[in-house]
Amino acid sequence: MSGRVFRLHSTLELPLEDLQEYLEDPDLPEEIAEVTLTRRNNTLIINAEATDESLSKYTPTAQLKASVTETRVYEEEPPRAGGGSPSWGDEEEEEIPSELVEFACFKGDRETVLQNTAVQYPMFQVLKEIALLSEKGTLTAITEHDDELEATRIVEGEARSATVEVVENPQKGSGASGVDWRDNEFIDG
Repeated sequence: MSGRVFRLHSTLELPLEDLQEYLEDPDLPEEIAEVTLTRRNNTLIINAEATDESLSKYTPTAQLKASVTETRVYEEEPPRAGGGSPSWGDEEEEEIPSELVEFACFKGDRETVLQNTAVQYPMFQVLKEIALLSEKGTLTAITEHDDELEATRIVEGEARSATVEVVENPQKGSGASGVDWRDNEFIDG
Protein backbone atom coordinates (compact mmCIF):
# COMPACT_ATOMS: atom_id res chain seq x y z
CA MET A 1 0.00 0.00 0.00
CA SER A 2 1.46 3.28 -1.07
CA GLY A 3 0.20 6.50 0.33
CA ARG A 4 0.99 9.86 1.82
CA VAL A 5 -0.75 12.28 4.12
CA PHE A 6 -0.58 15.87 2.91
CA ARG A 7 -2.99 17.70 5.20
CA LEU A 8 -4.72 16.62 8.35
CA HIS A 9 -6.72 18.40 11.01
CA SER A 10 -8.34 16.68 13.95
CA THR A 11 -10.54 17.71 16.88
CA LEU A 12 -11.49 14.15 17.85
CA GLU A 13 -12.45 13.17 21.40
CA LEU A 14 -13.46 9.74 22.63
CA PRO A 15 -13.53 8.05 26.02
CA LEU A 16 -10.11 6.61 26.84
CA GLU A 17 -11.79 3.35 27.76
CA ASP A 18 -13.25 3.05 24.22
CA LEU A 19 -9.83 3.73 22.67
CA GLN A 20 -8.16 1.10 24.87
CA GLU A 21 -10.87 -1.43 23.98
CA TYR A 22 -10.35 -0.76 20.25
CA LEU A 23 -6.57 -1.12 20.57
CA GLU A 24 -6.88 -4.54 22.24
CA ASP A 25 -7.77 -6.13 18.89
CA PRO A 26 -7.65 -3.57 16.07
CA ASP A 27 -8.06 -4.39 12.40
CA LEU A 28 -4.64 -3.11 11.24
CA PRO A 29 -3.41 -2.41 7.70
CA GLU A 30 -0.96 -5.05 6.44
CA GLU A 31 2.02 -2.67 6.82
CA ILE A 32 1.54 -2.52 10.60
CA ALA A 33 2.28 -5.61 12.69
CA GLU A 34 0.96 -4.10 15.91
CA VAL A 35 0.36 -0.87 17.76
CA THR A 36 1.35 -0.07 21.31
CA LEU A 37 -0.24 2.47 23.62
CA THR A 38 2.01 4.38 26.01
CA ARG A 39 0.81 6.94 28.52
CA ARG A 40 3.08 9.61 29.96
CA ASN A 41 1.18 11.80 32.41
CA ASN A 42 -1.60 13.27 30.27
CA THR A 43 -0.11 12.33 26.90
CA LEU A 44 -0.95 9.20 24.92
CA ILE A 45 1.30 7.83 22.20
CA ILE A 46 0.09 5.07 19.90
CA ASN A 47 3.16 3.73 18.14
CA ALA A 48 3.17 1.55 15.01
CA GLU A 49 5.45 -1.44 14.62
CA ALA A 50 6.01 -2.04 10.91
CA THR A 51 5.79 -5.48 9.31
CA ASP A 52 8.59 -4.48 6.89
CA GLU A 53 11.72 -5.95 8.44
CA SER A 54 13.96 -3.94 6.10
CA LEU A 55 13.20 -0.86 8.21
CA SER A 56 15.93 -0.32 10.75
CA LYS A 57 14.93 -0.74 14.36
CA TYR A 58 16.15 2.84 14.75
CA THR A 59 13.76 4.20 12.10
CA PRO A 60 11.00 6.12 13.86
CA THR A 61 7.66 4.71 12.71
CA ALA A 62 4.47 6.69 12.62
CA GLN A 63 2.72 7.44 15.87
CA LEU A 64 -0.51 9.05 16.93
CA LYS A 65 -0.37 11.53 19.76
CA ALA A 66 -3.29 12.54 21.98
CA SER A 67 -3.83 14.35 25.24
CA VAL A 68 -5.92 13.00 28.10
CA THR A 69 -8.51 15.21 29.78
CA GLU A 70 -11.04 14.51 32.49
CA THR A 71 -14.61 15.56 31.82
CA ARG A 72 -17.59 15.30 34.12
CA VAL A 73 -20.32 13.37 32.31
CA TYR A 74 -23.86 13.77 33.61
CA GLU A 75 -26.59 11.19 33.28
CA GLU A 76 -29.93 12.27 31.89
CA GLU A 77 -31.82 14.58 34.21
CA PRO A 78 -34.61 12.65 35.94
CA PRO A 79 -38.16 13.72 34.99
CA ARG A 80 -39.70 16.15 37.46
CA ALA A 81 -42.96 15.51 39.23
CA GLY A 82 -45.84 17.76 38.27
CA GLY A 83 -45.40 17.67 34.48
CA GLY A 84 -41.98 19.30 34.35
CA SER A 85 -42.94 22.54 36.06
CA PRO A 86 -40.47 23.86 38.62
CA SER A 87 -41.16 23.06 42.24
CA TRP A 88 -40.92 26.05 44.58
CA GLY A 89 -41.56 24.13 47.79
CA ASP A 90 -39.10 23.12 50.47
CA GLU A 91 -38.06 20.02 48.52
CA GLU A 92 -34.36 19.44 48.15
CA GLU A 93 -33.12 19.61 44.63
CA GLU A 94 -31.94 16.23 43.44
CA GLU A 95 -28.34 16.09 42.33
CA ILE A 96 -27.91 14.74 38.81
CA PRO A 97 -25.69 11.64 38.91
CA SER A 98 -22.34 12.13 37.19
CA GLU A 99 -18.89 10.64 36.88
CA LEU A 100 -15.44 11.81 35.80
CA VAL A 101 -14.47 10.24 32.48
CA GLU A 102 -11.03 10.39 30.87
CA PHE A 103 -11.10 11.34 27.20
CA ALA A 104 -8.40 10.84 24.56
CA CYS A 105 -8.20 14.05 22.53
CA PHE A 106 -6.55 13.91 19.10
CA LYS A 107 -6.38 17.64 18.44
CA GLY A 108 -4.22 19.55 16.01
CA ASP A 109 -2.70 19.36 12.56
CA ARG A 110 -0.68 16.58 10.95
CA GLU A 111 2.59 17.12 12.79
CA THR A 112 0.79 17.31 16.14
CA VAL A 113 -1.47 14.27 15.78
CA LEU A 114 0.32 12.01 13.25
CA GLN A 115 4.08 12.04 13.62
CA ASN A 116 6.98 10.40 11.68
CA THR A 117 6.83 9.24 8.06
CA ALA A 118 7.58 5.48 8.08
CA VAL A 119 4.18 3.72 7.66
CA GLN A 120 2.46 7.10 8.03
CA TYR A 121 -0.41 6.37 5.62
CA PRO A 122 -1.29 3.02 7.23
CA MET A 123 -1.26 4.75 10.63
CA PHE A 124 -3.61 7.36 9.17
CA GLN A 125 -5.95 4.45 8.38
CA VAL A 126 -5.86 3.55 12.10
CA LEU A 127 -6.70 7.17 12.95
CA LYS A 128 -9.69 6.98 10.57
CA GLU A 129 -10.97 3.92 12.46
CA ILE A 130 -10.57 5.81 15.75
CA ALA A 131 -12.46 8.77 14.22
CA LEU A 132 -15.37 6.47 13.38
CA LEU A 133 -15.53 5.49 17.08
CA SER A 134 -15.48 9.05 18.40
CA GLU A 135 -18.63 10.85 19.40
CA LYS A 136 -17.19 14.37 19.32
CA GLY A 137 -15.05 16.25 16.87
CA THR A 138 -14.00 16.02 13.25
CA LEU A 139 -11.19 14.57 11.17
CA THR A 140 -10.40 16.16 7.83
CA ALA A 141 -7.52 15.13 5.61
CA ILE A 142 -6.09 15.14 2.11
CA THR A 143 -4.14 12.00 1.31
CA GLU A 144 -2.70 10.22 -1.70
CA HIS A 145 -3.26 6.52 -2.22
CA ASP A 146 -2.30 4.62 -5.40
CA ASP A 147 -1.60 7.93 -7.20
CA GLU A 148 -5.08 9.29 -6.42
CA LEU A 149 -5.86 12.21 -4.10
CA GLU A 150 -8.45 11.39 -1.46
CA ALA A 151 -10.39 13.73 0.77
CA THR A 152 -11.52 12.48 4.17
CA ARG A 153 -14.08 14.05 6.47
CA ILE A 154 -15.47 12.29 9.53
CA VAL A 155 -17.80 14.26 11.80
CA GLU A 156 -18.84 12.91 15.22
CA GLY A 157 -18.15 9.30 14.21
CA GLU A 158 -19.85 9.47 10.82
CA ALA A 159 -18.08 9.52 7.44
CA ARG A 160 -19.24 12.49 5.37
CA SER A 161 -18.68 13.38 1.74
CA ALA A 162 -15.55 15.37 1.01
CA THR A 163 -13.78 16.62 -2.09
CA VAL A 164 -10.36 17.99 -2.91
CA GLU A 165 -10.67 21.48 -4.38
CA VAL A 166 -7.83 23.25 -6.16
CA VAL A 167 -7.97 27.04 -5.78
CA GLU A 168 -5.71 29.91 -6.72
CA ASN A 169 -3.19 30.97 -4.14
CA PRO A 170 -5.08 33.56 -2.06
CA GLN A 171 -1.90 35.59 -1.59
CA LYS A 172 -1.52 36.17 -5.34
CA GLY A 173 -5.04 37.53 -5.79
CA SER A 174 -6.12 41.08 -6.49
CA GLY A 175 -6.67 41.78 -2.81
CA ALA A 176 -4.10 44.50 -2.15
CA SER A 177 -4.90 44.74 1.53
CA GLY A 178 -1.36 44.19 2.84
CA VAL A 179 1.59 46.51 3.12
CA ASP A 180 4.18 46.38 0.33
CA TRP A 181 7.35 46.60 2.39
CA ARG A 182 9.64 46.66 -0.67
CA ASP A 183 8.10 49.80 -2.14
CA ASN A 184 7.16 51.81 0.94
CA GLU A 185 7.91 55.55 0.87
CA PHE A 186 8.18 55.66 4.69
CA ILE A 187 11.08 53.20 4.84
CA ASP A 188 14.55 54.36 3.77
CA GLY A 189 16.33 51.77 1.67
